[in-house]
Amino acid sequence: MPNVSNLVKTIQDIMRKDAGTYGDAQRLEQLGWMFFLKIFDDREKELELLRDDYKSPLPQHLRWSDWAADEEGMTGDKLLDFVNNTLLPELQNLAVGGDRVSGLIRAAFEDANNYMKNGTLMRQVINKVNGIDFNASDDRHMFGDIYEKLLKDLQSAGNAGEFYTPRAVTQFIVEQVNPRLGETVLDPACGTGGFLVCAIEHLRKQANTDADERTIQECFAGIEKKHLPHVLCMTNLLLHGIDVPANVRHDNTLARPLRDWGPKERVDVIVTNPPFGGMEEDGIEANYPSEFRTRETADLFLVLLMKLLKPGGRAGVVLPDGTLFGEGVKTRIKEALLTECNLHTIVRLPNGVFNPYTGIRTNLLFFTKGAPTKEVWYYEHPYPPGAKSYNKGKPIRIEEFAPEKAWWGDEADDFAARVENEYAWRVSIDQIKAGNFNLDLKNPHSPDAAPGDVDHLLPEYEKLLSQMAQTRAELKQELQRALTATAGVAE
Repeated sequence: MPNVSNLVKTIQDIMRKDAGTYGDAQRLEQLGWMFFLKIFDDREKELELLRDDYKSPLPQHLRWSDWAADEEGMTGDKLLDFVNNTLLPELQNLAVGGDRVSGLIRAAFEDANNYMKNGTLMRQVINKVNGIDFNASDDRHMFGDIYEKLLKDLQSAGNAGEFYTPRAVTQFIVEQVNPRLGETVLDPACGTGGFLVCAIEHLRKQANTDADERTIQECFAGIEKKHLPHVLCMTNLLLHGIDVPANVRHDNTLARPLRDWGPKERVDVIVTNPPFGGMEEDGIEANYPSEFRTRETADLFLVLLMKLLKPGGRAGVVLPDGTLFGEGVKTRIKEALLTECNLHTIVRLPNGVFNPYTGIRTNLLFFTKGAPTKEVWYYEHPYPPGAKSYNKGKPIRIEEFAPEKAWWGDEADDFAARVENEYAWRVSIDQIKAGNFNLDLKNPHSPDAAPGDVDHLLPEYEKLLSQMAQTRAELKQELQRALTATAGVAE
């Protein structure tokens, strides 16, 4: 049904004419809350047919079907006035009843804004949104693909790109961690919900009964710090048939002291791409034990993941190269990880997977809590034939991970079937300890003859400078000893 695709393009074109929605981020935030209300309204219509006693958590005048569905309804200044002075303020202060849904809606609209300044253009957008029927499976499926594209387009909207992890990466991580029905799944930095949606789709393949579906509705949780991705995440979950995505909180996961996370909050599976390259505000690091104190977001998340996994729990996480080669606090975090968990696999991704948002090289770390690491298997993911990088038009694809999947093997037998090849090699824990827990280890089967890139060369250069300084100090000591001994003989 290509008409849905055309509708969304038309909506964006209308929004570009409005002085208030001047950038991708504003347009997407505006669309985010509009789609949320439309998807929720379509779901309510379905529930009213299925349940005689269904009662909406929204007052009648705030329901999409009441103020937006009539194509000849409110427009111009009257519509702007309603949205700015009635709809958004009342949704932001919605009375939270006994049901979880009203609290969810209130949280979704906590920081929502209406950026549009032209009520006539807003009516045109609303009428186009009405052209999508989220109860029709064809429309919903088509919109799912378009929504994915909208999130991807957001990569060009400055920092907003950090909310999107390429679909192929989320899918590969979820498939290899393999959440199972009855297990609890968490993404503590869930962005727009890519990992959660992937996990839900993965679990639905295992579901056979209504009870299984109810289990899926309740088994996952997410936390997101920023308002825009939080709303987009809930919209994404509604779109994927989650009736009440109330398990997704708008909060800063790292703001809570590590010791406050209790055993009951531990989970079986964590799949996540924590923000990297960022620094937390002053004071956040004080929530963590002194040996792990840092303001670097990705490092704090890694400490948290170790705490939140149940014994036997499994994690798949995206981390930058800096975590692998970093020293100081990073060394202590890696030592704790290798002691408390079995870090069995690191997939090293090539440059450009997160283009255009960042050129930082990334890695996929897979570990299981409860037994120490004996050896780490590395797999260097190559570019597809003929490619020298990835870009917006040619992103990484799930098909490229077929060799890793074929090679992967079974954790139950300690991956005994794995073999080294031109892309795969293993490193013993003794070798890692001898290297002061440096995990930035190169593929021994393909020594890189190229000059390398700054991300890799700079730490290597710093390491070399440090070794030279140490050697110089040792030489100085030896020379001093030799001179002292010579002076003693001369006397």
